[in-house]
Amino acid sequence: MKKTKTKLTGISLLLAIAMTVMSACGANGNNAANSGAQPTTSPSAETASPSAETTPASEEPTPETQDEGTLTVYLNDFDDIIGPMFEAATGHKINLVKGNGAEIMSRIQAEKGNPHWDVVWLDAMPTVYGMGEDNQLLTDWVPDNAAKLKDTYQAYVPANKSFYPTGAHAAGIIVYNTNAYTADQAPNSWDDFAKPEFKGAVGMADPAIAAPAFPFVARFFSEKQLDGGKTFFDSLFANGLKVYPKNPNVAAALSSGEIKAAALQESNAYGLVNSGEPIGIIWPEDGAPASVRVAAIQKNTKNPNAAKAFVNFLLDPATQQQLIDQGDESYFEPSVPGVNPKADRAADANLVAADAAWAFEHEAEIKQWFADKAVK
Repeated sequence: MKKTKTKLTGISLLLAIAMTVMSACGANGNNAANSGAQPTTSPSAETASPSAETTPASEEPTPETQDEGTLTVYLNDFDDIIGPMFEAATGHKINLVKGNGAEIMSRIQAEKGNPHWDVVWLDAMPTVYGMGEDNQLLTDWVPDNAAKLKDTYQAYVPANKSFYPTGAHAAGIIVYNTNAYTADQAPNSWDDFAKPEFKGAVGMADPAIAAPAFPFVARFFSEKQLDGGKTFFDSLFANGLKVYPKNPNVAAALSSGEIKAAALQESNAYGLVNSGEPIGIIWPEDGAPASVRVAAIQKNTKNPNAAKAFVNFLLDPATQQQLIDQGDESYFEPSVPGVNPKADRAADANLVAADAAWAFEHEAEIKQWFADKAVK
């Protein structure tokens, strides 16, 4: 009998200990809830303690993603100074891969399954717009300096925020050899290129090769629509329009006298004037087709911090001013206020750009039609 009583007492003791542990666990759970842990019960449990400062796990700060290496930027063959400028300002290392529009886009297309680039910076707003539509670009990210964009340039930013404009320049202005024409004799409008007195005397760059040349052509097609654009350029081809691969080739033909007038990208035009060539410049009253330079980030970039820093850097007024003051392609209209264009650039320069979505939709058709005509 005595042994049975002892056995029951031991069991009672074990039960008491177990109940004490369970009670302690329950108390710790209550303390955890009161200390701010996200509740897992119904919403009513959350509202039962309005004074509790709860922080959902999804809102807790996370470590910044680390870059894996050197930032690689694919860009048109301009502005070598941007690399040293960026590295000095931010400390990020940068690798510039340069080429004309066709070369850069061919490289991007070839690497589509395994991109080697982090940022693309091109005179090709319609093409880059298409990359955004093709899910190749980082979207819905807003650089701090985007708030500084002029209204005109804010309007260029697509709804998905896949790229940002860093400026624009004339994809083509009217230039002429002053040994051949006076200012009064030279063509003063785009329609003048079809006049008999300029037969065989006019040239331009190939829109399938030169990055600014497609925005030039696209402006006429978007303004006049496809049939009207074809009619317009048919009139120029019928009058002996010559097509050269790139704008420097057009400039060389103009200087040599091979052609006497041209639609020439503005940095090339002012470069000829500044080097002492007998060249006159005319900004047509109906506007010069604009090539909008845009920057975009590759969707799966392995260097997101440097990539975002680079795009933001391009939108800084100080950066754009330095590019104008010291850059190779220094003749352009800045996309942010507080930046002074070149003093000799026309104060009344009127830039008109084709709608990026429309131009992208019809890009392949226009380039193919133009290529067929140029070959003939």
